[in-house]
Amino acid sequence: MKRDDLEATHEAVLRTLPLFEMARMRAATAPRRHPQRGFAGPDAASTLRWLNTFTHSKRLLTPRDREVVTPNNDTLYTNAWLDLSEGPLVIEVPDMGERYWTLGFLDMWTNPFAYAGRRTTGNRAQRLFVHGPQWTGTVPEDMVEIAAPGGDVWIIGRILVDDDAADLARVAQLQQQFSILRAQDLQAAARVADTQMDGRKTETPEAHAYRAMVDAAWARNPAPQEDHDTPSLWHRALRVAEPRLQQALGEVCQALREDAQPSDIGGGWSVPMAIRTDWGRQFALRARVARNLIGALGIEEAMYPVAEVDHQGRPLDGAHRYTLCFPPGAGPQVDAFWSLTVYRKSDCLLVDNPIDRYSIGDRTQGLHWDADGGLRIAIQHAAPSEPRDRANWLPAPPEPFYLTLRLYQPRQAHLDFLYAYPPLVRHAD
Repeated sequence: MKRDDLEATHEAVLRTLPLFEMARMRAATAPRRHPQRGFAGPDAASTLRWLNTFTHSKRLLTPRDREVVTPNNDTLYTNAWLDLSEGPLVIEVPDMGERYWTLGFLDMWTNPFAYAGRRTTGNRAQRLFVHGPQWTGTVPEDMVEIAAPGGDVWIIGRILVDDDAADLARVAQLQQQFSILRAQDLQAAARVADTQMDGRKTETPEAHAYRAMVDAAWARNPAPQEDHDTPSLWHRALRVAEPRLQQALGEVCQALREDAQPSDIGGGWSVPMAIRTDWGRQFALRARVARNLIGALGIEEAMYPVAEVDHQGRPLDGAHRYTLCFPPGAGPQVDAFWSLTVYRKSDCLLVDNPIDRYSIGDRTQGLHWDADGGLRIAIQHAAPSEPRDRANWLPAPPEPFYLTLRLYQPRQAHLDFLYAYPPLVRHAD
């Protein structure tokens, strides 16, 4: 293959990868079983799934959960895949009291095009009217309009919860009051669809399956305007031999997962994305997020500073010990809450550890604060020797890892990139 053809194939994979990853996530997270109507398919190997219905996590995620990469350990997830091909849908949400919650609406190109929740639509009971690009009509006055750019939508919601039985039960009662109805008659909208793949497989996809899934998703979800030249690249990639496309897939996926993100805001930290509602022409970044951070929301809802290197630019590795110090009065500035989570680099998942702690944040019980109000977090594989450090220990794996600092409803200092993120310091061996 000529070099320019190989480069074009790599670029085509980079630009279309979000479509495949969203299809994979639908297959992985759309429910096999409906609580009233039973299984979508005849057996465990079936690729049939329920759409237009909510599923809710009942506990915080742990290393046993492998469907979602870079999952948070702060909120319960609310998940739904919408099919708008038969008309608009109405989503009913109960009164959420004072609790933080959000529903992020993502198109199949991973653009977080709309939100409902504490920040945007408030915490009152409400109805959301969701329609596709072909629909024409009048939105009912008592409903909030959500205009989708394509026929398929992923709703990924988060509801803040304390990790105790009482609060988990309170949130479970709220979850039961979420519903998705057909707009035409306000009846339950759940329907069965064939996802055509095993979403649990996270390795590099096979070229023939990749082609099929991208074409199927694209047919229902037009490319964003910024992708005006993506169709020609994709058609060019379709003309290459399958082994060459497979090579490009392997190389792109490996690079997206293994390349360390350099620090761009100092201290080892980077902000891998500053999206609000769409990616524009940030194709490489869009693909990287689709592969490693799929389901991420826009920065006004949540920011995700990431550290893959220390303050001297060296990749993070559990063979070393690290300290992160928030000076007095200089912690993250948020209107909701913040947390720091560690992930294994090889698969972007949470890490087993002897104290079952996967994150530290402003809601963590039992932290040791310095006399002046500062906070020192010990990030290492083995338990620290000092009691103070053990109280503030965030266990790391004995291998390469990365950190994500989640900022829910970040304040202006973060949004304007004026906040001074503390350096991630590696101890001398």
